[in-house]
Amino acid sequence: MDYASPQTVEDAVGLLSGASGDARVLAGGTDLVVQMTAGLRRPSLVVDIKNIRELTGIQVDDRGIRIGAAVCGAAINEHPEIRANWPGFAEATDVIGSMQVQSRATPAGNLCNASPAADAVPGMVAAGATVTIAGPDGRRTVPVEQIPTGPGRTSLAKGEFIVSINLPPKPPRSGEAYLRFTPRTEMDIAVVGVGVSITLDTKGICTAARVAIGAVAPTVLLVPEAAGALIGSAVDDPALDAAAEAVRSACAPIDDKRATAAYRVRISGVIFKRAALRALDRAKA
Repeated sequence: MDYASPQTVEDAVGLLSGASGDARVLAGGTDLVVQMTAGLRRPSLVVDIKNIRELTGIQVDDRGIRIGAAVCGAAINEHPEIRANWPGFAEATDVIGSMQVQSRATPAGNLCNASPAADAVPGMVAAGATVTIAGPDGRRTVPVEQIPTGPGRTSLAKGEFIVSINLPPKPPRSGEAYLRFTPRTEMDIAVVGVGVSITLDTKGICTAARVAIGAVAPTVLLVPEAAGALIGSAVDDPALDAAAEAVRSACAPIDDKRATAAYRVRISGVIFKRAALRALDRAKA
């Protein structure tokens, strides 16, 4: 195995696109190194992106918040603008592993690992986040939900890698939240994870919403039917019940050692309602 630590995005793209075997990007390494140790990954090349200055910072301006792909979860959890404007995304990164893991693990890596149970991903999808991708043909920006295509698989082409996560400006009178259910309270993998974003008008009527669910399908899902049940309502019990039913209908889970498929479907509606009410409280604040 070869190891490289480029200083620029262009050099990283050149290394990845020119690799003859399986080339992997190393950001935090909390997934990749574990997989390599277990023999699940045997890359011919590992490209460490932590020394690319462009990828190590968080920028805030009138276009929103840009988070470099090498920024770890701990830095996001402690960032005042992210916590104030997108608390659901911060909540999603804050439940990933221990404090030690969060000091290494990155949301971009969580996304590219493409686990259906990835915590950061529903938080990003609910926030309407996009990612900027660099590759041999230049850069492109796509919604987060278009990256995972299945367990362990992404839509990234050869030579491409994510350089930033982009959060939009927070709309007025909006709130969002991420909640998950796990058998244990800490350092566990989600049985169900739900991200919700809600925007209200001056009369308290929902004008926009996004609902994302994880661990209940091969990829994290954006559920427009659930959002549609909330839009035009005061996010009252009938609207929440209709949205919860849409969430349950979107689920396509499996049985595994953490939960049965039937249990995942049932609990998804419960977790959705709790997340939606937290998002609603924040929108009203």
